[in-house]
Amino acid sequence: MEQRHLGRTGLRVSRIGLGTLTWGRDTDEHDAADMLKAFWEAGGTLVDTADVYADGEAEYLLGRLMDGLVPRRDLVISTKAGSVADPDRRVDGSRGHLLAALDASLARLGTDHVDLWQIHAFDPGTPLEETLQALDLAVSSGRARYVGVADFCGWQLAKAATWQLAAPGRTRLAGTQLEYSLLQRGAEREVLPAALDLGVGLLPSSPLGRGVLTGKYRHTTPADSRGASEHLAPFVEPYLDDTASHIVDAVATAADGLAVTPLQVALAWVRDRPGVAAPVVGARNAQQLTAALSVEALSLPDEICRALDDVSAPVHRYPDHDWSTL
Repeated sequence: MEQRHLGRTGLRVSRIGLGTLTWGRDTDEHDAADMLKAFWEAGGTLVDTADVYADGEAEYLLGRLMDGLVPRRDLVISTKAGSVADPDRRVDGSRGHLLAALDASLARLGTDHVDLWQIHAFDPGTPLEETLQALDLAVSSGRARYVGVADFCGWQLAKAATWQLAAPGRTRLAGTQLEYSLLQRGAEREVLPAALDLGVGLLPSSPLGRGVLTGKYRHTTPADSRGASEHLAPFVEPYLDDTASHIVDAVATAADGLAVTPLQVALAWVRDRPGVAAPVVGARNAQQLTAALSVEALSLPDEICRALDDVSAPVHRYPDHDWSTL
């Protein structure tokens, strides 16, 4: 699998990442092992997790699998901290919480460092410079090799990345992770321009539109799908409207013309967008993951990309476009 630099850093990651959101909850150890092995054998390196995935079970499961199945040195392990199970706060970006969470993640993963450590969300209740200092301390102590953020909007990312570049000794942000797909192009409004300007690589989550872009929901809701799951159905439902259906139909038409699957078309589109380092795919089993990894050989023709751009184009006007053109 092709490797790409993450942002303006020396960190190289596979251009498809493996997500572990459901590990330890909907994905058991057997399926997780099959996926990790298939991913590694395909040349995949970036494995993304977080301390809150299945209340830490995803990290614990990944750590067990690394212990004997796949060499630790062959993987780029990314985890996140900052989200908390507190309905009154939800995010804790304090230095104390973040560093304690990192130590707990390392213990569950069974490793002395992670390759990429990300702040899971912006905390308006903590000074940003305090949150970012935790990133510097993680790197200077050897507990993290590179750092980034997740789910920051445009101004938050720009402020954080600029702060880190403003003085010697601060660690530049390598990456930012947020949802990006043909069904969710909000990142293009401000996040992507900021990331491109400041040298931050984008790691799209839900690159298949929460599974909707595979076409599986075009006519019904499969019984074994996330859309039929009691706790994941609300996650899928926003992308089952008429607007999304129009885009999914266009993806399916493109797939028919190229003799490939809608999954491959949708994933290739987001993988090759400007500024994207590696979409993170959350498969349910090895069969689904293998289908996603098959996109490695596909590059979409320019005319197909333009057609998909047009059918899914978000409305971005003033002040995102030059006022004189409006």
